[in-house]
Amino acid sequence: MKIDNTKAQMRKGILEYCILEILESSDAYASDIIETLKKAKLIVVEGTLYPLLTRLKNAGLLEYRWEESNSGPPRKYYSLSKSGKEFQKDLKITWEELQTAVKIITNTPKNHE
Repeated sequence: MKIDNTKAQMRKGILEYCILEILESSDAYASDIIETLKKAKLIVVEGTLYPLLTRLKNAGLLEYRWEESNSGPPRKYYSLSKSGKEFQKDLKITWEELQTAVKIITNTPKNHE
C-alpha cells in the first residue's frame, strides 16, 4: 500500500469542508481559493478545484457572481448560499467531533506486548 495514495484520499475527504470554510469569511475568486489551499499545504490544481466548485454549486451550497477585472476578463466570485452556510456549520461540528475522536485514539497509550 502506498502512503501517497492514502494521503491523497485523506485530503480529498476534507477538501469540500476547507473550501466552505474559506468562503465562510468572504467571497473568493477560484485562484484565491487555490492559493489559500496551497498555503495550507492542501495542494490543489485547477483541474481538481473547478469540478468541485461546480458540484457544490449544483448542490445549492454555493452561489457566484461575475465581477469586471482591470487585468483581464470578468472574474467569477464564489460565496456560500443560505443552505451552504447551514451545511458548513454542520460540517464544522462533524470536523470538531472527528478531531476529538482522533486525538483520543492517537493520544491513548498503546499496550504493545
